[in-house]
Amino acid sequence: MKLKFALILSLIPILSFAQVNYNSYFKNKSLRFDFLLGGNSKDVIVYPKQMKEEPFWAGSQNHLIDPFNYGSYRFEVFDSKSDSLIFSKGFSTLFQEWQTTAEAKTSNKTFYQAAIFPYPKKEVELKIEARQWDGTFTTIYSTTINPKDYFILKEEGNKYDVTDILKNGKPEKKVDIVILAEGYSSFEKGKFIVDAKRVTGYLFDSEPFKSEKEQFNIKAVFSPSVESGTDVPGENIYKNTHFNSSFYTFDLPRYLTTSDMKTVYDVASQVPYDQVYVLVNTERYGGGGFYNFVTVCTADNELTPEVFVHEFGHGFAGLGDEYYSSAVAYEDFYNLDIEPWEPNITTLVDFDKKWKAMVDESTPVPTPRQNKYSKTIGVYEGGGYMSEGIYSPFIDCRMKSNEAEGFCPVCVESIRKVIQFYTE
Repeated sequence: MKLKFALILSLIPILSFAQVNYNSYFKNKSLRFDFLLGGNSKDVIVYPKQMKEEPFWAGSQNHLIDPFNYGSYRFEVFDSKSDSLIFSKGFSTLFQEWQTTAEAKTSNKTFYQAAIFPYPKKEVELKIEARQWDGTFTTIYSTTINPKDYFILKEEGNKYDVTDILKNGKPEKKVDIVILAEGYSSFEKGKFIVDAKRVTGYLFDSEPFKSEKEQFNIKAVFSPSVESGTDVPGENIYKNTHFNSSFYTFDLPRYLTTSDMKTVYDVASQVPYDQVYVLVNTERYGGGGFYNFVTVCTADNELTPEVFVHEFGHGFAGLGDEYYSSAVAYEDFYNLDIEPWEPNITTLVDFDKKWKAMVDESTPVPTPRQNKYSKTIGVYEGGGYMSEGIYSPFIDCRMKSNEAEGFCPVCVESIRKVIQFYTE
């Protein structure tokens, strides 16, 4: 009863959060503002690239202001005339992870991004903000956008075959996922569709997605590659693929990402989407997920069922990694003096904002990692790549290991909140 009551209370802020009248400010299509995030471990600069009109807006027309405060970055859109906030969205990026690596202390890099929002009817101001070490946001770029600007591209890109994997209703009332084909040759369309259906099944075998299946639409877009597979630089394997995906991101063999986000955006824009999932045609183990950015996973590994769901936890719900003993490339990823923004890890600095209401009064805090607590929501030290100072809510969870039965109750609740945000 306590858990159910806490869940109901946690959903109230999303239902009551002040929102914007969509038709007063937006048209039913998207504006894509492409930019580079560049810099090093200390500095970040935004380099604008292009603006593009896209044919669909799949997101909610009721919830336009992001209530979650997730992500290492966010962008905000203001009506120029009234200075009213009319759209906001948090997101994460590969650049922010790279900033915490040793390489970022001695060199500079850029990473491709886009801010995508409903197409404005009138002039707006776009602000891009970066989360600082103390958890606050600082504006790193702002610009005024005139929706009648003739430099906003309206060109049509290449057309690709689209297959409905799951269809439950209008995009603005559903969570819309697009699965993109990476490393599938022109002769492997059939395999891609079979793979897309199979991994979709993995997602809906897991709660809360299983119970919420009717809230999702999933489309598969077949963008053929010249060669099958993906790059594995550590083994001198290089493939000519559509999205230039690669293992050995940050020199980690299992870390599979793509840096060619412009191509990803161009292909995804062919359909309405909220989340982009790049499915890579290989048997190797690996993947990567970034909140409100992109999720990547391999198609044919024996652990694909677990990895596909885990990475979507990152990309869709902003869940943090709960493991603390695996090798990573990051240094000082979290500030232990503040609460991390991810909903499923805590430093106990401000635990009231996390899952405290879901912890039974008889459960010790911190909670020992003992078998008698294996099914207990608690506060277990270890998470966020650190064995000390960060705590997670369950002894094992899909966000911790491939052996877990699924998501823990705290992660389940967090995912449900995001589903509700898109579909109410």
